[in-house]
Amino acid sequence: MGDTWNTIPELVRWSAERYADTEAVVDGRTRITYAELGTRVERSAAACLASGVEVGDRVAVWAPNSLDWIVAALGAVSAGAVLVPLNTRFKGTEAADVLRRSGARLLFVTGTFLGTSYVASLRRAAGEGVPADGARGPLPGLPALEEVVVLSEDAPPEFRTWKEYVAGGEGVKGEQVRVRERGIGGDDLSDIIYTSGTTGRPKGAMITHEQTLRAYDIWAELAGLRVGDRYLIINPFFHTFGYKAGVIACLMRGATMVPQPVFNVETALANIAAERISVLPGPPTLHQSLLDHPSRDAYDLSALRLVVTGAAVVPLTLVERLRGELGVETVLTAYGLSEASGVVTMCRRDDPPPLISSTSGRAIPGTEVRVVGAAGAPVVPGVPGEVLVRGFNVMRGYYEDDEATASVITPDGWLRTGDVGVLDDSGNLRITDRIKDMFIVGGFNAYPAEIEQSLALHPDVREAAVIGVPDARLGEVAKAFVVRHPGSVLTSDDLIAWSRREMANYKVPRAVEFVGELPRNASGKVVKGVLRGRGRGEG
Repeated sequence: MGDTWNTIPELVRWSAERYADTEAVVDGRTRITYAELGTRVERSAAACLASGVEVGDRVAVWAPNSLDWIVAALGAVSAGAVLVPLNTRFKGTEAADVLRRSGARLLFVTGTFLGTSYVASLRRAAGEGVPADGARGPLPGLPALEEVVVLSEDAPPEFRTWKEYVAGGEGVKGEQVRVRERGIGGDDLSDIIYTSGTTGRPKGAMITHEQTLRAYDIWAELAGLRVGDRYLIINPFFHTFGYKAGVIACLMRGATMVPQPVFNVETALANIAAERISVLPGPPTLHQSLLDHPSRDAYDLSALRLVVTGAAVVPLTLVERLRGELGVETVLTAYGLSEASGVVTMCRRDDPPPLISSTSGRAIPGTEVRVVGAAGAPVVPGVPGEVLVRGFNVMRGYYEDDEATASVITPDGWLRTGDVGVLDDSGNLRITDRIKDMFIVGGFNAYPAEIEQSLALHPDVREAAVIGVPDARLGEVAKAFVVRHPGSVLTSDDLIAWSRREMANYKVPRAVEFVGELPRNASGKVVKGVLRGRGRGEG
């Protein structure tokens, strides 16, 4: 890596030259080469300069997977900005909170997605009231946000369209962009990925250019990604799995990106067949849905050769079916978290199927993994404990949150993941539980404390406790145990409907059980184990 690219803008220019005539992105009817992608990114960076963005300014993107997302994000990073991707499942208030705390100066936002106007929800959340002190932009509730660019043909008068934004950079010469790029170092921040913690308050993991490039060069090498691969990117770009294991890895190897904005089985099958897709990373539920679709045999899936999965327990039968029924040559599992650049352990291509299905592989080069007991001392192989990670991939810390950073990174550099795992004699890691009670809904991390805080805002809710319960389609979903205020006649349907308006869909409880009181231990903490027993129908 070192002599080739040290920053993401260097990688973009290198790939535009190295893979010039290779197809880079297929988005609907639009097909562009790597040379054309390089040109678009340079224009996007020029527009960023024209907008007054300086090195280190935060620039956010709140939009589904698309060519425009790629060009807007890479353009901003090429201008020296720190990318802040926003979860497309966020409601307006959730997006506004991250925009406010990251101090984002510029926002790229989709028009309408899945029937929701993101612009309208953002204006409701941050566009009313008296402008905050120092507010410079169109939304009074977001004082640092100077400009909003809508990735569509039209935009409200106070915002700009993507076309207008790009046109605004026409007066910026290519050399000015290159001078800006040369001023960026590998040690500079490339992005801040916001992830929720047990406190329910999203925290921004700060990752540098060098960390990103080193981690995903390793990822691409271990996965065996290569020139000529055609990569269906269903994993959301707002997540490291979509942006870095997707866009960044493809830039490194000259693979063709086919972004899919939302997971739909029929669309995925059609894309795999029509575009001769060879690479399909994603959560196990994605691959299970493809295998079990009644019309699967009507599609030619023979080009598929590489699947990388993780984020949940992977049944051995899934690995065997992908290999046997679809002829997928390489199936790998991996484990990572945003605080460690998204990748910690990974299986190797010559590992046997039982190992791939039962573990998340071994530590990637340059990274150490240990499992420790309650006192912080390492435990022997086979004994569960908290998973700790140390290496080049560990974040610089949480953005403007020294206290939270100190609570997860030890003085000697170990990152406390909050996950419970077991190492075998060969260093393969199996994640068995989550100290933080986090559960995974269709590939999305759901944090009970965050959902509980949201439910507590309902006027009829005195307190709530949330657990994850099994779900055949999504793996796990939220179940809420709720104590109502005296005299309340709130129903479960009422609370679920309210939740759908107030929080991202994957966080919404699918079941609500009203209780007189929550089970607590002697120190007053809710005993989640008792609730999990009830969730499994054990009383």
